[in-house]
Amino acid sequence: MKAARPNGEGRWAWRLTGFVTVCVYIFMFAPIVATVILSFNASMFGGFPMTGFSLQWYAKLMNNDAVLTAFRTSLWIALVTAVATTAIGVVTAFALVRFEFPGKQALSTLVILPALVPETILGVGLLVLIKAIDQPRTMLLLVLGHILLAVPYVVLIAQARMVGIRRVYEEAALSLGASRFSSFREITLPLLIPAVVGGALLAFTISFDNTSASLFWRPAGVETMPTQILSMLKISISPEINALGTVMILVTVGIPLIGGLILQSLTKLKRRGEPKEEVR
Repeated sequence: MKAARPNGEGRWAWRLTGFVTVCVYIFMFAPIVATVILSFNASMFGGFPMTGFSLQWYAKLMNNDAVLTAFRTSLWIALVTAVATTAIGVVTAFALVRFEFPGKQALSTLVILPALVPETILGVGLLVLIKAIDQPRTMLLLVLGHILLAVPYVVLIAQARMVGIRRVYEEAALSLGASRFSSFREITLPLLIPAVVGGALLAFTISFDNTSASLFWRPAGVETMPTQILSMLKISISPEINALGTVMILVTVGIPLIGGLILQSLTKLKRRGEPKEEVR
């Protein structure tokens, strides 16, 4: 039975949808492409036209102490956030999927809530809270704020993976005398590795690339990469900012991409190493 061909109106609708889709993608990716291209512009001005190819702006970044300090700060915060958020998110997801307890629905809603509230509102709210209790802005507050922002996404990723893991594996281990912790460590956690790696990479990206909340929570005199870019933009738009933006793109896109490729390769190697079942 042949599929019905779209009539004239249907073809125009599909063409319009395709045109709008292409425009949206151009609108999304054109600034990124322009930033990368202009970072190699030999001109001292941060815009078109291109006057030549040069790496001098990347060399200037390597000699800019403020930028290097901001990069180390963002990298340290992102690593701590990724590790802490992954641990909290995996344990929370395990509890929400495997156990029944009073207030479970309320806890689930509370955990996901930071992902639903705009970052600016969260930033202002936490800032007002620490002012009310007369506490200074510290690096600990900044890290805790980033953890608050990233936890919901890790929980959602881990929950989606946990739902697909059958309870029979854990129950078999428990019936053989394993403790609840041993069952989780030896059975559940290895099966959760894709979610663990994915959640950690996403948490790292969220923390490293965060701008609005970091503006409210960072201590005085401390700059992260996004806030450093904003500080430089207050002076002028130079190719050095384009080079710094390109570095940000490479870190926030490249690290998750490389991590995904490594995880995929490890998964393939593990499958190859598993003995094949004989067909009788």
